[in-house]
Amino acid sequence: MQERKEKAAHWFKSLRNEFCQAFEDIDEGKFERKTWQHKGEGGGEMSIMKGNVFEKVGVNISTVSGQFSEDYRDKIKGTEKSPHYWASGISLVAHMQSPKVPAFHFNTRFLVTGESWFGGGADMTPTFVNKDDTTLFHQKMEEACRPYDETYYPKFKKRCDEYFYLPHRNEPRGEGGIFFDYMNTGDWETDFDFVKDVGRKTLEAITTIVNQHKNLCWTAEEKDEQLLKRGRYVEFNLLWDRGTLFGIKTGGSTEAILMSMPPTVKWA
Repeated sequence: MQERKEKAAHWFKSLRNEFCQAFEDIDEGKFERKTWQHKGEGGGEMSIMKGNVFEKVGVNISTVSGQFSEDYRDKIKGTEKSPHYWASGISLVAHMQSPKVPAFHFNTRFLVTGESWFGGGADMTPTFVNKDDTTLFHQKMEEACRPYDETYYPKFKKRCDEYFYLPHRNEPRGEGGIFFDYMNTGDWETDFDFVKDVGRKTLEAITTIVNQHKNLCWTAEEKDEQLLKRGRYVEFNLLWDRGTLFGIKTGGSTEAILMSMPPTVKWA
């Protein structure tokens, strides 16, 4: 298990570097990095960039371990065997300057309790829906899934649609993507290869869509619509996102956990 932990943590760091380099190339900017220590063992590193294309983009990695509190233990798989956990992962949220460019979210992780599994996914939240962007994004998600199991894409797309939904407003957060959790087929290397391909295809999708639209003109009225859409994003992350709760309940960095919050937002 130790070798698997090391391989997963190394991959997440390597993928972080790929995302950051690609985004720096697009924006001609530079990420600022900040480390944090976990209250148990381990910690993480935040990478934040604010530029001309990305109003705010964060790419965070962490590798932490500890023990779940009693009030949270029964919400995590495998804790009936052990209250201890080890977790490593990468999380990305990109909020764009232009309302013509969608916001993006991506994360993948490897967790170990009394059991072990992979989880994660990617989704896209445009202010103004562009069907070509939606098609391209989902095409990349399907390309990541298809070589491993033909049922993965439709199954994980459905889970994404169900998860990234605001029940208090009866509306989806965006145009969806894929979402999976508790992945352990019994073939760890194949599962790990799938997780790596999800990361690579997400990078391809984001860079392609951003480059296609980053120079389009937009109006103050369109920017205002973007800020209102971001309000929905904030509502989901604070009310319904399980990752936010996991980070808080396990003593993660509040700054890193709330990295997903947009820099500017409005409610009407």
